[in-house]
This record gives sequence, structure tokens and C-alpha cells, in this order.
Amino acid sequence: MLELLEAIFLGVVQGLTEFLPVSSSGHLLLSQYFLGMSQERFGLTFDAAIHTGTVLAVVAFFWRDLLRMALAFLDSLRGPNFEDRDQRMAYLILVASLPAGIVGLLFQNFFEREARSPWLVAFNLVLIGALFIVGESAGRKNRNSDKLSFREAVGIGLAQTAALFPGVSRSGATITLGLFLGLRRDEAARFSFLMSVPITAAAALLSLVDVAVEGIDPHGALLFLAGSVSSGVVGYLAIRFLLDYLAGHSLRVFAYYRFALAAVVVLLLLLGVGGF
Repeated sequence: MLELLEAIFLGVVQGLTEFLPVSSSGHLLLSQYFLGMSQERFGLTFDAAIHTGTVLAVVAFFWRDLLRMALAFLDSLRGPNFEDRDQRMAYLILVASLPAGIVGLLFQNFFEREARSPWLVAFNLVLIGALFIVGESAGRKNRNSDKLSFREAVGIGLAQTAALFPGVSRSGATITLGLFLGLRRDEAARFSFLMSVPITAAAALLSLVDVAVEGIDPHGALLFLAGSVSSGVVGYLAIRFLLDYLAGHSLRVFAYYRFALAAVVVLLLLLGVGGF
């Protein structure tokens, strides 16, 4: 029963922090480190598995946009027309998804073994929080995402790659670069959520394949299901909240949260609390 509650808790953490710009991987790592959760039950496989829930959350929220883009992409196979908004958005999303996919495949072992440090999480929380404040001040915030160039989409894709380091935040890094490129806050968030679908779905699929190959016992399947459902439901609500919030508010509150969390993490580490 305790592990089931832990799985639901981690799913809730994933659902909130995958879309809010505070780093899901960082929060999951800190939850495991300081709460002493089992790495065998709640390690990287479980991290990827609960991404299944957040992928379903994005699909459920943006299914109309995704369907239009899918149909537009199929239509483009006869000859692309980048004046068509849906075709252009489909290709922008695909281009932006490539960098993280390539880097993730090439350096998977590095990110799984060498980049899982609470000290690194604390550093990245502060660094990206500071960039939130700079981006808010520097960005014009008057462009729509379909007006991005393909070079700018690649740049946002590279920002998504930085989120492979825990504590960076995929949505935080991509929304911030979107602000630097002049996107409106809600448009930057919308593009960030849409571009998360290919890479997150691929990661979740690979995890599911690994689970199928290695096998999973009934208890493990229950934990997997509990984490996925809780992350999906909470993730859907988090998407709705953030899009509404960013329509009229800045990212500064999330920067201040990141600074406060980093301070708590450093204090706990200096006190010798936690451990894998």
C-alpha cells in the first residue's frame, strides 16, 4: 500500500512539474533522494513510464490541433506549402523535436548515470530561474508560434535538449527561449507543449518496450498504472492552468519558486539529509 501511494505521489509530481516550468526530472530526483524511495521501483524506467500519462494529457488537451497538423502533414507529402498554417506548424514541431531525440539517443547512458545529482538540480534551478527574469525583460512578447522560422524552431529544440539535465525544465527552457524570440507567453507555452509530444511519446514507447521485454509482475503493473493515471490527470489540469495563467502573468513567480527550492535543497544537502 505504501508503494502504491508513493507511485501516485510521484505521478502527481510528474503531472504538475512536467508542464509547469519547474523541472519534472529535478523534482522526481529530489523526491527520490530525500524521501528514500526505492530506486528499483521508482528509477528511470518508472520516470519514463509516467511520461505516458503526460503524453496522453497533451494529446487530450490539444487533440484538435494535433489532428489538423497530422492531416496537413499527410497533405504536404504531395508538396509542402508552408503558407498553410497547419502544415507549417507540423514541420516546425518536427524540426524542433529532432535535437533532443538525437542527443538523447547518443548520450542516454550519460544522462542516466552521470547527470543525476541533487547539487546539479539546485544549480540548474537557479540558472534557469534567472533566465526567466531576463527573458521577461528582454522579450517583445508579440509573435505567434506559426511565425517562427525553421532556424528558430531548431533553436527551441536545442533548448529542449538542455532539459535532459535535471533541474532545467523542458517547458521552462523552451518557453524562455520563445520569449527571447519574441513569442507571446501563452504562444511559447503552447508550442512547448506541442513539441513535447514526439520526444516524450518516443521515450515512453521505448520504456514500454523495455518493460514488455523484461516482464513486469502484477504489483509493478499496478504501480505503473497508478503513476500514469495520476500524472495524466494532473498534467491535463496543469496545462490548462499554465496557458490561462501566462495569458496575463509573467514567469517571475516560477523563478522565485525555483530560487526557494534550490535554497532548501542546498541546506538539506549541507545537513547530510537524504541519499540514494
